[in-house]
Amino acid sequence: MSIGIIGAGNLGSNFARALARKNIPAMISSRRSADELREFASQIGPSIRPTSVADAALADMVLIALRWVDLESALRPLPAWNGRIVIDGTNPVAFLDPKSPEARDPENPLAAYGIKAIELQGQVSSEVFARFVPGARVVKAFNHLQVQLLPQPRTADGQRVLFYSGNDADAKAKVASLIAQLDSAGVDLGTLGVGGRLTQVPGGALAMLNLVKV
Repeated sequence: MSIGIIGAGNLGSNFARALARKNIPAMISSRRSADELREFASQIGPSIRPTSVADAALADMVLIALRWVDLESALRPLPAWNGRIVIDGTNPVAFLDPKSPEARDPENPLAAYGIKAIELQGQVSSEVFARFVPGARVVKAFNHLQVQLLPQPRTADGQRVLFYSGNDADAKAKVASLIAQLDSAGVDLGTLGVGGRLTQVPGGALAMLNLVKV
């Protein structure tokens, strides 16, 4: 199964490192050209190949590792997804300019982290996300944990836990298989409406939890 990554920031790069650690081939892309990504990809490992966003989107399984505010402009122009698996690694937050008044807003509990919540009117973020990738089988995963921990799936006590959720059983099974290949412990949280809400940042009861299966 081919794997594509759209976004080469913190999540995309650390997901690529986790794949490279197991020598799993993947294509990585961003708003930068493939040539601009070449040195970056070579530092991660030989199994990671830089490519265009359009080519990465044609993989059998595609991780979306973009900022929420960039989703529509980046995903709307892409070809039909035709039942391919899309992993939603996003969270509905906006990143703040550290010099802006918003970064010091005492009414924003997330200001200290440099982010603010994007109002979704009570909707689950993954269900909103799914509208940007019509025809895809969406699985929510890799969004709830500090991304620097993704290439470190084992601790002295056991395997790091990665939650996932989705509405398509086969798509979830394939993501679960990838999680197992990465040497992490996958936990199925059910549908996007249930599991997606539990893990989305901010507000999810399981968001940011660093659990270990012993």
